[in-house]
Amino acid sequence: MGGISATSLLFPGDGEDCSDYDGNVSELLNLRGVTVELPTAAGWVRPVNGVSLRIGAGECVGLVGESGSGKTMLSLALMGLLPAGARVRGEVLLGGSEEGGASSSPTKEAGSSAQTAREAKNLVEFGEEEWRRVRGREIAMIFQEPMTSLNPVMRVGAQIEEAILAHEPKIARDLLHRRLMAALEQASVPEPEARAQQFPHQLSGGLRQRAMIAMALAARPRLLIADEPTTALDVTVQKQILELLDRLRRDMQLGLLFITHDLGVVARVADRVAVMYAGRIIEEGPTEEVLQAPQHPYTKGLLLASPRLERGKLKPIPGSVPQLTALPPGCAFSPRCEFRREECDRAVPEFRPAKGDHNARCVLL
Repeated sequence: MGGISATSLLFPGDGEDCSDYDGNVSELLNLRGVTVELPTAAGWVRPVNGVSLRIGAGECVGLVGESGSGKTMLSLALMGLLPAGARVRGEVLLGGSEEGGASSSPTKEAGSSAQTAREAKNLVEFGEEEWRRVRGREIAMIFQEPMTSLNPVMRVGAQIEEAILAHEPKIARDLLHRRLMAALEQASVPEPEARAQQFPHQLSGGLRQRAMIAMALAARPRLLIADEPTTALDVTVQKQILELLDRLRRDMQLGLLFITHDLGVVARVADRVAVMYAGRIIEEGPTEEVLQAPQHPYTKGLLLASPRLERGKLKPIPGSVPQLTALPPGCAFSPRCEFRREECDRAVPEFRPAKGDHNARCVLL
């Protein structure tokens, strides 16, 4: 690399610490009342319903919940990849980039030719052309199964170069190659020159996931969404991938939204955790506080149902996540809750403070 570090090639000019990890972080993404509606034969359903969440630069927020709770649909909304016909309401505010940067986009105000420096952009208002400038360049995503996400007939290196060329089509060939190698090295891919010439089927599961991480980093995003990136991997490789993602977001001050159903993973990597159920955030706060003193019965149920080293049976949560076409009138968890009260069915509970920055959507508080 001729003395040039992989980090300097991927993130030139970065390096200052934007976070003190005590809650004082530079805000990167702010979701305010985000609702996603999808058309079905039974009418419109809301897999994401009034979600508010914030992510700071260099901060990892864990998003947990059972299958069908709306986690992946929320991530697709943040990437502009929702199914055709979907409707989105609310605000998805992405902290502004430096004026004149590659990711700047025109404002809609007459007479304005460039985005104001540091001005937040509401992604809900974006059309597809605006999304193409943001997707990959400012927000990137690592998908759950790399074998189905990578093109099986393209060499790994060509796919990573394609991610760079999508936003920098005039980049010099030698710089493009150096950026490719930097991305692979940053993702801890061994023998990057050789791996870049291989096809996905020639790589192990762990290396395929590292290639996906390299592809996500190649266009230098500020926010990274990881949708269950360790689910299909064995435990030793899971540990390596988690350590890699944690190091990258700290070194590069990436905002990281880590989606998982595994509370053990959340405890390892997340600064804050948001628990999602039936499309809503039902508890949110610092990871240690939420996991040690959960305030919502659903969060308590998830913890009791999680595998432990101690002997004893797991205690599953009775029932299942309700169908979106048949949600109860009040708290969506009330049919499964052992603490159910009459007032739980009257209306959807508001967020109530538990302690400091720890809040839960429950009438028991």
